[in-house]
Parts: sequence; C-alpha cells; structure tokens
Amino acid sequence: MAIKVLTGNYAAAYGAKLARVEVISAYPITPQTPVVEKLAEFVEEGELKAKFIHVESEHSAMAAAIGAAAAGARTFTATSSQGLFYMYEMVWWAAGARLPVVMGIVTRAPSPPWTIWGDHCDFLSIRDTGWILMFASSAQEVLDTIIQAYKIAESEEVMLPVAVGWDAFITSHTAEPVDVPDQDLVDEFLPPKKPAAHTLDVDNPFSLGQIAFPDKYMEFKWLAAEAMERAKEKIVEVDREYAEIFGRSYGGLLEEYRCDDADAVAIVMGGIAGDAMDAVDELRERGYRVGVCRIRVVRPFPLEELRRICTRARAIAVLDKNISQGSGGIVATELKSALYDTKRRPLVLDFIVGLGGRDVKRRDVEQVLMHTYSVLEGEREAKEVEWIGLRPEEVLIYD
Repeated sequence: MAIKVLTGNYAAAYGAKLARVEVISAYPITPQTPVVEKLAEFVEEGELKAKFIHVESEHSAMAAAIGAAAAGARTFTATSSQGLFYMYEMVWWAAGARLPVVMGIVTRAPSPPWTIWGDHCDFLSIRDTGWILMFASSAQEVLDTIIQAYKIAESEEVMLPVAVGWDAFITSHTAEPVDVPDQDLVDEFLPPKKPAAHTLDVDNPFSLGQIAFPDKYMEFKWLAAEAMERAKEKIVEVDREYAEIFGRSYGGLLEEYRCDDADAVAIVMGGIAGDAMDAVDELRERGYRVGVCRIRVVRPFPLEELRRICTRARAIAVLDKNISQGSGGIVATELKSALYDTKRRPLVLDFIVGLGGRDVKRRDVEQVLMHTYSVLEGEREAKEVEWIGLRPEEVLIYD
C-alpha cells in the first residue's frame, strides 16, 4: 500500500483503475471532470488497459456503458447534476437490463439558478430507478467504495448497477492522505468479471431489452426488487471482507457514532459527517446525550438498521442536504415512513441545510441538536420542516 495525497475525484479514478475497468465512457461536467481526466491519463500512459470512449453527451456516456456491460466488460462512467439528468432515460435502462455498471456522481445542485456547487438533490433524484446508491464521506471512502461497488454489482445474487456519490468540492476537490491499496491485494478481493447469463454473444444471439407485455412486466420488476433486497446483505458482507484485507470498514449500510445511549440522534449523509461528530463530542462534554448516524447506502434503504437506532432515541434530527419541493427533505420523509408502524416512535424533525453548496459547519449541527432538545423540553414548537442558514435579506431581494 502507498499513501498518496489525493482529491476525492482522483481517489475515484484510482479506485476505478485498481478495479481494472475495461471500458470508460466520459463526458465532462464540473465538478466531475477531473475523475475522467485522470482516468484518461492512466489509459494514455499505459497504466490502465482500458477503452476510453469520448462521447458527445451524458446520454451517450450511459448508453456506451450499457453496451459495454451488456457485452461483458467492466465499465465505469461519472457525471454530475445536469449531466445526470440528461442521461436519465439510460439510467433506467441500465437498471432494468440488470447490468453491473458503476457510476460516480459528484453531487451538484440542480439549475436554475445556475450553480456548480453541491447538494444531494441530483444524487437522490435517481432513487426510484433501480440503482444501488452509496454515498462516501471522504476521499479514502470514495476509493474504497468504488472498488467495493464492483464486487456488489457483479455478484450473481445482485446484478444491479451501483452509483457512488460524494460531495462537490467538499470531497471532490479537497486533497487528503489516501491509502492506495496494492494491485495484487485488490485483485485478490475483486477477481476478473465473470460473464453473466445474459451477456451478449455473437455465437449465441438473442435480444436484450425487448418489449414485455403486461403478463410479463411485473415479474421483471419483482425479480429486480428481490435482488435489491439481497443487496443489503451483500453490501455488509463485502464491507466486512474489505476490512479483513485492507483494514477499513464503513459499517456496511450506515455508520453509527455515540448512538447507543443518545436522547437525540442527528441523521446525516456525506462530507458533513465529520463536523457532526465534532459537534456531538462538544455537546457530550456539556452534558447532552447526542449521537450521529451517517447513512452510507440510500438504496437499498437501511430500514431495519435505522429503526434499531432511532427507536432507542427520543428524537431524531435529519439534516437533509436536499429538498423535495412540496414535501420537505427526502431522507426525513423516508425515515418517517420507516418508523410509522414502530411501537416506540421517536419525534422526527427535518432540517434543510447546505443547498447549493452553502457551508454546513459544526455550529450548525450544534444548533440543530439544541433546537431538537428545546422541542423535547417543550420550549419550542415542532415544525414539519426547518430551514437552517437562511438569510432573510436575500429572501426579500429575490422573492
């Protein structure tokens, strides 16, 4: 193993290289572009034996990945925001065809207004497509999760595409020490891709993705849903196996921090997890029993794991770095649904934070948790949704 100082984007490229991807389809978009630029450099310099396809759009990038995966190749692509929306049709196709494509999503807030900074709206927009959705909180985890993603996606019990997300600029462009594994160890963990039963073969031709009439369509979706459920166990298994070889584990579906005896638990995703843990440590010193749960996997949704953590607490504060207009935060909405029929249901408060790349700092997490405590103690009325960090003067100007 070697320690390199890498950005999250370069860590993703190293992860794909170590996974020995065979086909890379790419179209540039900020803040994703450095991922595929680095991969192009690896291919050009002979460090990675792969076909690098320069396509004319993100729609074509996913279409090329689909074709390569259908022919049996280990494939990779990456995108952000508007690019992801442009390839949306093909995202559904990859999942419906049960193709183990791995895609990096460097999160970027949707436009308009035009922005290159990040929140999680783009990543969460594909939660219903049939992709496994994993989210990393550091450059190290980006590299490790890209490698793990292939092991999960290509499993015979799963055979579904995997999207790995990470935060724009917070993770994508911030450099930190990253432990880059030796290639032989990665090869031991992730052997060459085996041909799937539905791999295209010129000597045994068949049609892939033809029309399914009403007497067949539901069964296809049921089979994919069953595979998604099996992916839960596979993700935990792969994370455990990775830890045995490389010494790093990310908790499988989610990461817990000081949750066992917590009255209030903050639910977070992505790069704000470190600040949230610092906030918890500070509040613990002041006598508040608080904890943090970082969601690492959004699909399959960690239903039972979240129920176990949340039903021990009196209140849950969800920091949603996203917004579903007309509903509220996406993670909070799903969590409320998950907890609906539990016997010991905690109070769930939804806090919208960090949209469009606005900083979420330790003091913001402290504010959220103290706000939650004040609701528990009857000092403040609970609202369905609270927005943290709004600037009233800006609202007046742009309304």
